Amino acid sequence: MTTLRIATRKSPLALWQSEHVADRLRQAHPGLEVTLVPMSTRGDEILDRSLAAIGGKGLFLKELELAMLRGEADCAVHSLKDVPMELEAPFVLSAILTRADPADAFVSNHYATLDALPQGARVGTSSLRRQAQLRALRPDLQLRDLRGNVNTRLAKLDAGEHDAIILACAGLDRLELGERIRDRLRAPQWLPAPAQAAVAVECRADAAEVIALVAALDDAATRTCVEAERAMNRALDGSCHVPVAGFAQWQGADALWLQGLVGGASDGRIVRAEATGPASDPEALGRAVARQLLEAGAGELLR
Repeated sequence: MTTLRIATRKSPLALWQSEHVADRLRQAHPGLEVTLVPMSTRGDEILDRSLAAIGGKGLFLKELELAMLRGEADCAVHSLKDVPMELEAPFVLSAILTRADPADAFVSNHYATLDALPQGARVGTSSLRRQAQLRALRPDLQLRDLRGNVNTRLAKLDAGEHDAIILACAGLDRLELGERIRDRLRAPQWLPAPAQAAVAVECRADAAEVIALVAALDDAATRTCVEAERAMNRALDGSCHVPVAGFAQWQGADALWLQGLVGGASDGRIVRAEATGPASDPEALGRAVARQLLEAGAGELLR
């Protein structure tokens, strides 16, 4: 195989991630020609409603998957946090790259931290997970929907529509906009989305040669962590319709510590759980934390 075609969304961040994967593939396989196939998805086109209202984050994947089925692309690059917990049968995640900073970013032109915001300040985010944690910490804030790519969201902040916005640190860092980050919201006080800051490469399950090429980029340590987080989310039936957060960290050489959270975006109620387990079975750890969350009352919030 001498040429590999990567299906990608057209947003600046998606293109950066796909170019990063392309560069890594060229380094791993000298002589391999890698090209991008930029595409628009429904998730990119419908910006006047939340993702939960229009069908979920899977809208960012469907057109890219159809391109692979039609033979127009060999693989697709995604932010793993946007990938549904269950892939459809013809597809596999053949590589998960080393994770970047998973923290959320507090971005404001006038205030240094979330605590520094005045009473009733306007904060922009369409993420139910972020809304739940914001309401838990600052119930006085006005939370406003904010869709669009990173530059669009920053432009709305700069136009004065919001006093602050919440974005992913990884996206800002990758676009060389890290100077816009006023504060990094980190675990354990603030939890990211499951698999946040991890980039994944999706392939057709029957494309053995493509899978073999892409597998060179897989980072086993990152895959283990995100498998625990996604297993927890899967057991909770989590999606963008439900405020679920999860973050796994290595404890020594052979154990994982997983923290999980389910929240109420409307009232700021928060249920938390955590557990440590063998890294050899991240799925079991994810299911264990999900059970703890349900036993602590998360079921009511999930309904």
